[in-house]
Formats: sequence, C-alpha cells, structure tokens
Amino acid sequence: MLTTSAYAALSATDAAAAVRSGDLSTREVVDAALARIAERDGSVRAFTAIWPDRARERAAEVDALIARGARPALAGVPIGVKASEGLGSFQSERLLAAGCVPVGATSVPGRKGGWQTYGSTDRGPTANPLGPRWSPGGSSAGSAAAVAAGMVPLATGSDGAGSVRIPAAWCGVLGFKPTNGLLPARDRAGLNTPGPLVRCVADAAAYLAAVTGVPRPLVPPAARTVAWSATLGFADTAPAVADTARAALERVVDAGLLRFEDTAVELLDPAPAWEALRAGRDGPAPSLIAENDARLRRVFRHADIIATPTTPHPPHGHAGPGRHMSVALTWGFNISGHPAISLPAGTTPRGEPVGLQLVARHHEDGPLLALAATAAGESPGDYRPRRGAAVTPH
Repeated sequence: MLTTSAYAALSATDAAAAVRSGDLSTREVVDAALARIAERDGSVRAFTAIWPDRARERAAEVDALIARGARPALAGVPIGVKASEGLGSFQSERLLAAGCVPVGATSVPGRKGGWQTYGSTDRGPTANPLGPRWSPGGSSAGSAAAVAAGMVPLATGSDGAGSVRIPAAWCGVLGFKPTNGLLPARDRAGLNTPGPLVRCVADAAAYLAAVTGVPRPLVPPAARTVAWSATLGFADTAPAVADTARAALERVVDAGLLRFEDTAVELLDPAPAWEALRAGRDGPAPSLIAENDARLRRVFRHADIIATPTTPHPPHGHAGPGRHMSVALTWGFNISGHPAISLPAGTTPRGEPVGLQLVARHHEDGPLLALAATAAGESPGDYRPRRGAAVTPH
C-alpha cells in the first residue's frame, strides 16, 4: 500500500516509472493522491472540485493500457487542472494522452474584491502551504498550492503576466513558462501560455515533452553566461528579496554552472504595452515593445541567461497586494515571448519565500530546463532534487 507520505515524496516521473514497471498500479497512486487531498485540502483549499469517481475510472483505463503493453510517458500521474481551463484545454488533452489522471480542479482568483484573494473557493481563500497568512499568488493559485502541499506532483497553469511563475515563487515550487507560441495561447493577444507547476525540473521537461510531442532530455549544459538584474531598470524590488535571489544565483555560479556577464539589463516599464495588448489596442505598445525587444537582443548577444527575482516583493496577505506590482519582473517576458522558469531561491531573513527567475533566448526551452535541473541538483536518471543543490539554501 502506498502511504500518503510516500506518495507526497514522489515526483511525476517517479510515479510514472513505477506504474510503467509494475511496481505500482495507477489505482494505488490515485487512491494515495485522493487520500492526501483529504488530509491536506481542508486547510489549504487548493481545489474547487475533486473528481474521485472520474479519477478511479481513468486509473482503470491506464492500468488496462499498461496490461496490454503500452507505456505512456506519464502513466498514472495524478494532476490538478486549473479551474479556468478544465479538461478540454490543449494541455489537459495532451497530458491525458500521455497517461495522466486528473483528480480535481484547482482554484483561481475570484472576481469579488477586485481579484484580491488569489485562490477562491466556496470554502474560503486558498492558503499558501508555506504560511497560511500568505497568498499563494495568482492566478494559478490552487495549482501551486496543491503541488507544494504534496497533493499532486504536477498541476496545470497558464501564464499571461506571471501567473505560473509568481505562485511558484511564493509556494516554493517550480513554475515554467515556455516560449510564447510553442503552445497555443490562452488569449487573443498571445500573452497567455500554458505551463506546469511542479516540484522538480525533470517533471517540467516531461510535461513539455508530453504537450509538444518532442522529447527534451535534460543534458547537463556547459557553463553559460548570466546577466543579473534585481529591477530590470524600473521595478521597486525589496532589498531582502533581491538579496535572497542574488544569493541563490551566486550558488549556481559558485557551482560552475554559470558565470556572470557584466551586461546591464534595463528595460522600459512594460505596463502600458501589456495593458494595451490585453485590451486589443495599440496605444504605446508598438514603440515600447520595439524598444524593449532591441534592448533584450543586445543583452542576449552577450549573455545566455537573464536572472532576476521572480517577484519584486515577498508574498502579500489575503487582503491583496496594495500598491505592489507582483508582475513587474515577469510580464515583460510575456510580451517578448522568452521562455522563463522560477526556481525556489530560499527565504528572506523574515522567512518569506523568494523565487529566482531565469530567462533564456527564444526557443531555448530545452537548454533552460537543463540548466535549471543541474542547478537544482538533478541529473538524467536521478529526477529527485539532491540535498545541498545549488539553488537550495544550505
């Protein structure tokens, strides 16, 4: 019998390997997932709906496939599905085809109160598993919280301004935004791309292979150059957040995976352009976008990676962010389309979780994931983060 604590320690790739080999059945994994949700979701409130009957029916289908000799890449992996997307979204359909088992819908912001409570359920707001007084971030709030609490190893999100990366940073998990256009956008402006919330980079790579149909092995990369910016030239970043993210980056550099490139990363505030694009009008968008694109091209001529804190401030409470702009360091890359990942960077002296954002050139999703995996202490064939990994505080 798979205990809930043993289940919570499994990555998606661990679970799928065990199901494919016959060490575990999909039904065992799904029953453990449902039991873990029963244990934890009363206080976390990551799910707006649980689908036990549907999940067990799907588990029987996957086990029948395994019995017939099929070996789906993500066989038997329980997933949370972002409630605003449902099972009919592109990524949900591709993940089901890869053998995943949806166990429930994860919370998104409610419209009441100006979207202030990130993760709204009929049982109350979604709590951050790292500290219930904190928001889990949005809009993929429940997905990040469900993964952080060990209820599922993988959950779907969508990122139009940072909505995968921000909750990943605040819940201490990983959030990946692929290159815009690699997957079908969730909005007419092309800003909102699907992406996963996971606990290890190998699971993000497995997700990307499943939804694109293109395997991307995590080959350890050669040392690359990185340009650091705490503000991107305009954000009001809290010193404690900047220091924590910078320290995480320095651990990666000290491990020999990156070397600093003294290249300034100074962009124009993308807020007017993002708002114009989202509203379907030009306004200042074309000239602002063109200028920022030119500046990013100059940076990427000298550096392979841009690194920033994921958010300019630590998690806010459930009353909302006030004047803080949580998206200040993320939404520019929704406009530019570059792939970006948020890795756990540790905590501020006050114990607040911080994310480290790594951004790569267009269509360098595979190399970015490979770098992130090595930085997190993962290697091919060993998909569980090792203690003492470069990004994890010692």
